[in-house]
Amino acid sequence: MFNQLLILISTIVCLIFTFICGVEHLQRAGTKLSVFDSFYFCIVTFSTVGFGDVVPDVWPSKLLVVIMIFVALMVLPIQFEELAYLWMERQKSGGDYSRQRAETEKHVVLCVSSVKIELLMDFLNEFYAHPILQEHYVIILCPGEQDPAVRRVLRIPMWSHRVIYLQGSALKDQDLVRAKLDNAEACFILTCRCEADRNAADHQTILRAWAVKDFAPSCTLFVQILKPENKIHVKFADHIVCEEEFKYAMLALNCICPATSTFITLLVHTSQGLEGQHSPEDWHRIYGKCSGNEVYSIVLKESVFFSEYEGKSFPYASFNAYNKYGICLFGVCPDDTKNILLNPGPQHIMQPLDVCFYISLTKEENSCFKTERPQPPTSSAITSMGTMAIGMQEISIPSSLGPSLSTETNISETRKPYMVPVLELPDSPSYLTGNLFRDQSESPYQPCTGDGYTKGYPPDLPYIGSSPILCHLRKEKAHKCCMQLEKTCNHKDEEDIKAYGLKNKLIIVSAETTGNGLYNFILPLRASYRPENELCPIVLLLEQKPDAEFLETVCWFPMIYYLHGSIDSLDDLLRCGVSFAANMVVVDKESTMTAKEDYMADAKTIVNVQTLFRMFSGLNIITELTHPANMRFMQFSVKDCHALAFSKLEKKEREKGSNLSFIFRLPFAAGRVFSIGMLDTLLYQCFVKDYMITITRLLLGLETTPKSGFLCSMSITEEDLCIETYGRLYELLSSTVGDIPIGIYRTDSQIFEPPETPQSQISDRGSVFEEGKDPEIQSLRRRSIQWATNLLGPWHAERDAERLSQQRGVLLSCSERQELTELVKKRMKNLGLATHGFDEPNYNQSSHSYALINPSPDTRLELNDIVYIIRKDPVSLKLNDPDNIKNAMRGDSQIREKNTIICE
Repeated sequence: MFNQLLILISTIVCLIFTFICGVEHLQRAGTKLSVFDSFYFCIVTFSTVGFGDVVPDVWPSKLLVVIMIFVALMVLPIQFEELAYLWMERQKSGGDYSRQRAETEKHVVLCVSSVKIELLMDFLNEFYAHPILQEHYVIILCPGEQDPAVRRVLRIPMWSHRVIYLQGSALKDQDLVRAKLDNAEACFILTCRCEADRNAADHQTILRAWAVKDFAPSCTLFVQILKPENKIHVKFADHIVCEEEFKYAMLALNCICPATSTFITLLVHTSQGLEGQHSPEDWHRIYGKCSGNEVYSIVLKESVFFSEYEGKSFPYASFNAYNKYGICLFGVCPDDTKNILLNPGPQHIMQPLDVCFYISLTKEENSCFKTERPQPPTSSAITSMGTMAIGMQEISIPSSLGPSLSTETNISETRKPYMVPVLELPDSPSYLTGNLFRDQSESPYQPCTGDGYTKGYPPDLPYIGSSPILCHLRKEKAHKCCMQLEKTCNHKDEEDIKAYGLKNKLIIVSAETTGNGLYNFILPLRASYRPENELCPIVLLLEQKPDAEFLETVCWFPMIYYLHGSIDSLDDLLRCGVSFAANMVVVDKESTMTAKEDYMADAKTIVNVQTLFRMFSGLNIITELTHPANMRFMQFSVKDCHALAFSKLEKKEREKGSNLSFIFRLPFAAGRVFSIGMLDTLLYQCFVKDYMITITRLLLGLETTPKSGFLCSMSITEEDLCIETYGRLYELLSSTVGDIPIGIYRTDSQIFEPPETPQSQISDRGSVFEEGKDPEIQSLRRRSIQWATNLLGPWHAERDAERLSQQRGVLLSCSERQELTELVKKRMKNLGLATHGFDEPNYNQSSHSYALINPSPDTRLELNDIVYIIRKDPVSLKLNDPDNIKNAMRGDSQIREKNTIICE
């Protein structure tokens, strides 16, 4: 651009100089002109003004003027055209980022293959959600031209002055120079997950990472990779997120800890917790408020929250901080090890240089607690809950969730004197370390069990870089023929899954092919800290035959089976035991991730899942989608008034600029659907919180660290309801077994009772209730309106008519499901499969579920609540101490006895 501009200026200067000198020289034969008069005549002539006050009067001068005009008309347009072309190209490519700006201002570089509006907005919203990054610039380096939607967004004033788009390649040094990568604070390299060949997409990312590291070795590098086997090539990066590792681990944990994907997604998104606060639904407000909780860190000696707990055990510090400030201390990084530990248990004594990781609505520096609080005596019980209102948990909670909190709420007034205090306990062998909600018939310290399982590290790792995790393994690897369900072999005589005599219900995974990602699905479900009596059989429904290498890897794990078939076929589903399964995991197919029309990549998966949902409504179906926007089609029902209301709420939240507008979609809130694209914010958040990837991997079981705990869940039963509140449960768990609760998974039910009809009339009509054939049902609405008008008045009439109309819908839905149930049973009989034990779902109940992160202490516990718990590592006990082992073995009975005393 500079060269072309210099050529243009030089051409103009040469023409003018030649014209001036030629006219001045030739006019010596006639009327003499000065140099200035020649310059004046030249400018007037070239500007086509032609005043006529200065004119040449000899023919050589006139001929020179004509020649110079023709030369200017031929040369200058060509130069201007080339300049305009270069200017347009410069506009497309974005030009250069100024070296002066790069040295005086802070910027990061985002390298991508193509920029879509969803990816761009996710990055910008998450990156600029942190106040300290408001003055940073974002340089987008992309080889393609701007998408029209992206161009429109970048013209918005909020982004136009701090987001710069450069068209170029990370493999070209000149483009990296244009982006001033050597002066950048960080470089984000994202992989296009919509490529037909995901390995090829990873290869492009690897080359970009190599080029960036070669050009700017000191630049902090954030890399997103798709396939786990490709991680080895980018191990030099400072932060790596492998999509398939996280995806399969979250899908696996969803089966044993419901809505883990929802919990993790909300935890890694930056939000103020303002979503749903204007909704009339009570659960919207509490759910939206709790979604604002995030993970923060602080050094203990610098913290107002935790400095007073120096020298105390971790559970003591965790509960007292929660009790006093409403924050959840769940992890620590000891200064001596530099390893992040989730709930290291009572054996860990808090030190001044320990880095504390806690869940809160806001970080300590931004909270209302700015001054030091007096330290309570170490010999006393817990700090009084009434000394301080929990400012960060000022949530208006409905009566079903507990009494409302306000800045004037005195929690000590509601606290009962018989609560078990969290006392400071020494690190002694007599400390009770039993598992509260675990069957202690199987001790975690026995290396081998009666079923032929042992604990050890998998002998065959599927790829380089896989983290070794202690797992439940078979003493001898299974025969590959025994792992195949649809065929008999010398070791088994029957094909039916029921013939295996499995104690727990199945987990079925529908996938297109076997890959190393599936290994990360099995790993968290077979971890050694999972109780053996809770291990669920895993059946892989594969469209393509599994590789021998994959079978060689997984044959060491107990209860792993596969079947060659498709989710499209009812017969294949029945043969793999779907009618007896508890969870069905549907993985998005790689072959359908690309589509000509946006968002159509999920079409086949959505329709298949909808068919499954209608046939097996009692089955918990967990689905992965490519595009988060398609979540609204999961379990879709046109007449579902609740879903339509949530759709309107989502639109309102989006208009307000919320980054979490999708959280009120019922399938997402319940943990039945998620998109891996939602987890992209994990990589972006690491720019400010460099510990987030490690913590997420520990929560998902992708990594284990000695003395670090693990994520699990417990259900609230009737005998546990006497604990009453979440705060008391926190106190009970931390004071007895040292476990740390971090949230609740709650299900609210809505039951519709169908109108009473004599059983004989039902039998006469048959199983199908059709409105057109049944006069009684056809006139149901008319009679209900008339009855309500006579007794309750016109205002109540329409309301009761609507209720009875819903009951009629439920009745018709029951008949449809009964037909589908009969169809499934007949098909099972034709296939020679046993129908005994086939569970028919409850037709008269609809419900919605949601996850609450770090709820307030006075949140009421409800029956069937599932509490997320970070349980300490059982191996961290002193195994050579008989008293510890004895206490661990008898922990369940003693805790239950203590629980009974509390209730009494």
